[in-house]
Amino acid sequence: MSGPSLNMPGLKDPATLQTMRARLQGRRRLTNAVALTLSLTAMAFGLLWLVWILYTTLRLGIGGLSLDLFTQSTPPPNTDGGGLANAIVGSLLLVGLATFVGTPIGIMAGVYLAEYGQKSWLANVTRFINDILLSAPSIVIGLFVYALVVAKMGHFSGWAGVLALALLQIPIVIRTTENMLKLVPNAMREAAFALGTPKWKMVLAITLKASIAGIVTGVLLGVARIAGETAPLLFTALSNQFFTVDMGQPLANLPVTIYKFAMSPFAQWQSLAWAGVFLITLAVLGLNILARTIFSNK
Repeated sequence: MSGPSLNMPGLKDPATLQTMRARLQGRRRLTNAVALTLSLTAMAFGLLWLVWILYTTLRLGIGGLSLDLFTQSTPPPNTDGGGLANAIVGSLLLVGLATFVGTPIGIMAGVYLAEYGQKSWLANVTRFINDILLSAPSIVIGLFVYALVVAKMGHFSGWAGVLALALLQIPIVIRTTENMLKLVPNAMREAAFALGTPKWKMVLAITLKASIAGIVTGVLLGVARIAGETAPLLFTALSNQFFTVDMGQPLANLPVTIYKFAMSPFAQWQSLAWAGVFLITLAVLGLNILARTIFSNK
């Protein structure tokens, strides 16, 4: 027998039933208390490191903020003054152009997966490759672009950095676009088809319009992801001590500049590195807040 039968005389006694019920409730309360304690402990552990990182960034980063930071280029070693103007402009160029390249490709691929391909073999292969790119380390993407572009051209360039960052952003936009389009009720599609609307017009006027907030959220999260990437840029755009907007040459950028300055023994460079960390943290935090605000208002 798997357990006591309800027909046993002892189980019909109200006092016995009440005792068993009290034991079960006590056991459940204990299990709930243990689970809640472990959950709160894990949350507190994660928040502790997050608050510590933010506090350190604020404490050391704000001290390096000045007008020169945004108007002067990176200084020579062990030299007073200087700023991060060339690195800031370079990062804006790299991230902006990568977003300009990667966003349309990601949205169109997501539309194909959700509206046209769906369960076709090409869609399945695309999803599989996209999952691999989502989980691939950024340094692998950087090495790939280095072998494909930099080694063939014989020098580092901003365009190689744009390609590497775009390859990191595209999978995020694809996944977000496909998921948002799948949330649109099929009744809206069927109503459009019943009125004789072509499929391409239905996608543009109905499904994309209904999911635009989620797609924009995915794009912003993709921008936040690539804004602080260092490894791919070390193999592609590298860096430049001077101010330039020539995308065909090595281009200064905040992540690589922070890496180089933070590893140096010079206090002036280290102060600029912390200021750069503060700027990137502020930008990424702002983009995440903006993305969540847009998604919450959907």
